[in-house]
Amino acid sequence: MRTSAVMIIGWLGTVGSGWAAEVAFEKQVLTERFVAEGCAVADFDKDGHADIAAGNVIWHGPAFTRQTEYTPPRENAGGPAQTPYDPARGYSNYFLMFAHDFDGDGWTDILVYDLPGEPAVVFVNPRGGAGPWAKHAIFDVADGESPGLVDITGDGRPELFCQSSGPELGGRLGFAQIDRANPVGQARFRPITPRSPENDKKYFRYTHGAGVGDMNGDGRVDILTKDGWFEHPESLTEDAAWNFHAVPFGPPGGRGGAQMLVFDVDDDGKNDVVTSYDAHGYGLGWFRQEADGSFSERRVLGSTPAEHPQGICFTQLHALAAADIDGDGLTDVVTGKRRWAHGPKGDAEPDAPPVLYWFRLVRDGKGGATFEPHLIDDKSGVGMQVTVADLNGDGRPDIAVANKLGVFAFRRK
Repeated sequence: MRTSAVMIIGWLGTVGSGWAAEVAFEKQVLTERFVAEGCAVADFDKDGHADIAAGNVIWHGPAFTRQTEYTPPRENAGGPAQTPYDPARGYSNYFLMFAHDFDGDGWTDILVYDLPGEPAVVFVNPRGGAGPWAKHAIFDVADGESPGLVDITGDGRPELFCQSSGPELGGRLGFAQIDRANPVGQARFRPITPRSPENDKKYFRYTHGAGVGDMNGDGRVDILTKDGWFEHPESLTEDAAWNFHAVPFGPPGGRGGAQMLVFDVDDDGKNDVVTSYDAHGYGLGWFRQEADGSFSERRVLGSTPAEHPQGICFTQLHALAAADIDGDGLTDVVTGKRRWAHGPKGDAEPDAPPVLYWFRLVRDGKGGATFEPHLIDDKSGVGMQVTVADLNGDGRPDIAVANKLGVFAFRRK
């Protein structure tokens, strides 16, 4: 079976397998304040326990009751992220967060993906010292709503996968390559799409739906959007072309979803794609890669309860993550409803329960596969990001979420 050769930056600790049984989670509310729409998990203080960073705060494990500010609170007098952050009226300056040791000193740092179109910033861990962490803007214009910190070049170190735009650049899809000699200096943007009027409209601040994975089994990381996938060239020279393979990963004319996941769903040796259809609407599905490289849709959730055998239907699937939740050796999917993405009146069913689900991958042994839904919670949901990590050191995957309702930890019982 082929698996995607992608290093996605996160902190799982030592997550084992073999615990397949009834899965239940215990919920902990870290705060009910709106501080971020994403969070990062790592052992930031090197005490042997996972911590959760959301907004400008780190909640220290294992209890997550002690908190410290790694940077002062933002003070914005106006704009879309006016402080204090108001879930009904605006956004936060912490759309997504990633944990990684950027400067190689053995202490995990934090990358903050601000509002789309703003700089991506690395906060350098002071090696357990007191005071604010040093702040370094490493990329000036980070666009798109489904970025990732991913090893695209294959050298074992991550790049910031995103879009970028500007008067000279136009709107382009690509990745920001971090300077190895100065990892907290300015990253260099490597566009994979040409400049054109069409791309200027397609790749901009609020583009939805993107991901990475090995789509053709050549061992290299390809890049996906809702419209298809770009094939990683043999060489990453400046003039190397990323050939585009058009595939509609969702309904025609759709807005696009969230993080697009790449793994072998049906155990046929070819990677498939799991994606939400509309980050502010409805729909979840997986696309089976056929023998000829084409893709066929398998819908998981639709736009009405009648489209699911258990009547499950919810909106704003704005974050997805892949992990083996039940320990059966198969990759499951975690997603849910984002709360008030555009305020209390901005999207479909804004006041419906903000649910959080995991979807268990079930194979029938005959080449077929389905995703079986399991409700985790109905008073939290997801943000721009849902983070799967071992929060308590028991070797099993847990879940951390930050959104307009607060910050939450879900640990396996």
